[in-house]
Parts: sequence; C-alpha cells; structure tokens
Amino acid sequence: MIYVFIIMVVVTAASGAIFKPGAWYESLAKPSWTPPNRVFPMVWTTLYIMMVIAAWLVWRQAGMSAAIVLWGLQLVANLLWSALFFGMRRMELALIDALILWVLVAAFIVVALPHAVWASVLFIPYLCWVTIAVLLNFTIRRLNPNIGQARP
Repeated sequence: MIYVFIIMVVVTAASGAIFKPGAWYESLAKPSWTPPNRVFPMVWTTLYIMMVIAAWLVWRQAGMSAAIVLWGLQLVANLLWSALFFGMRRMELALIDALILWVLVAAFIVVALPHAVWASVLFIPYLCWVTIAVLLNFTIRRLNPNIGQARP
C-alpha cells in the first residue's frame, strides 16, 4: 500500500511542475515576507515525504479509515490549488481551496491521532506551511485586486 501512497503524492507533486509560477506570478505584487522561490521545492519535497510516512503509519494501524479518506482529500485539494492559482490564475478560488486544504490537514491531524501519534506529528509542519500559504494567497490577492478575477 505504501506504493499507492507514493504514487498519489508524486501525482500531486507533478501539479507543481505542470502549473509553474512563471512570469505571471513574478509580475504580481507580493508581501515582503514571501518565501524565496528556491525554498518551495525543498519544503514541498520534505512535506510530501512526511505525508507518505503519515499515511503509511495510519494505514498500518487503522487500514481504510476516516483518516486515510481525509489524507486522500487533502491531496486532491493540494493538487487543485496549483491548477487554480497558477493554471487558471483564479486567486480567489485558490484561496477557498487553500482554506479547505487547511481544514482537511487539521482534520487529518485530529482523526489520525488515536491511530498513529507520529502521523499527526508529521502533519504539523504541513499545517504550518498551509497556514503560510493561506496568508500568502490572501495577501497576494489583496495586493492585486484586479488580477485573476472571474470574467463577466
């Protein structure tokens, strides 16, 4: 089953390669606290490894459970964010997705805890990073009010 978790994470990670920031993102006004671009691949690689380990730990203890369902749902939300923000340039939809992702990650932490404490612990840095992403998405949207809006 660990191979399934790895494949799911690799597919999700590929969305970051498909929907690259590019010139459009570089042209946006961003807050001074925006992490440098070189940080993102290092952080995401680490987080994806931790996600696979967390899923495996829960799977070994609880099998197909609510925690595993939440784990899969957070991956879907994770994948959608890149498509919405970079692919479709819809910052407001990406923000909604990021908020949903935050809730799913937090829910995984809570639901996985009785099955595998370390799985929950491994998701705490992810929750912190998603919190930064939500704040960054919100701030970039606020600094660029006429970019990435729904078209009439």
